[in-house]
Amino acid sequence: MTELLFIRHGETDWNRQQRFQGQIDVPLNAAGLAQAARLASRLAADRHDALFSSDLQRARETAAPLAAAWRLAPLALAGFREQNFGVLEGLDVPSIKARYPELWLRWLEHRADFALPGGESLRQFHDRVMAAVRELAAARSGMRLAVVTHGGVLDMLWRSAHGLPLDGLRACEIPNTGLNRLRWAGGALQVEHWADAEHLAGLPEQPSTAAGER
Repeated sequence: MTELLFIRHGETDWNRQQRFQGQIDVPLNAAGLAQAARLASRLAADRHDALFSSDLQRARETAAPLAAAWRLAPLALAGFREQNFGVLEGLDVPSIKARYPELWLRWLEHRADFALPGGESLRQFHDRVMAAVRELAAARSGMRLAVVTHGGVLDMLWRSAHGLPLDGLRACEIPNTGLNRLRWAGGALQVEHWADAEHLAGLPEQPSTAAGER
């Protein structure tokens, strides 16, 4: 059995603007940096055996204070990147509706096998994420591992652990820097605790999460 702590990155300005971030490198904003600092303080005494992050900037910046607290060198893994949204990356919803109205309507159907031009379908994304989880769990079997990643990745983990279909809207809460404790046992994911964001008490309220600005 391998213990897995998955953490969503801190807030970015594009989260606030509800832009499709996807695999574009976007830095944390001031709120995101404050969340990352709170995260590190919360987990300072709960050191894990290894720390990983998506190789995108917002995840690496979130992992940095935690790495310092644990005195660990974080390892960046491309398998835990956000979904690739192709031509919609960098655009907010009003711009998408104006430039790609037909694509927007198809996106709203949330079909597992629909891929935006230049992007990944949910099924392709899910397969990538689960391959990364299996590889990590096999390589570090029996260890306690922490991974800083993205909202879309966490959605795929939630669906896998609960046997949910890939079609349809997200059905779980995924706060910035929230703690999501899972374990890999018998070749499957199990959720132990989800969306723990107690360390953010007193900080400004987070924006709602649109499907593509993760």
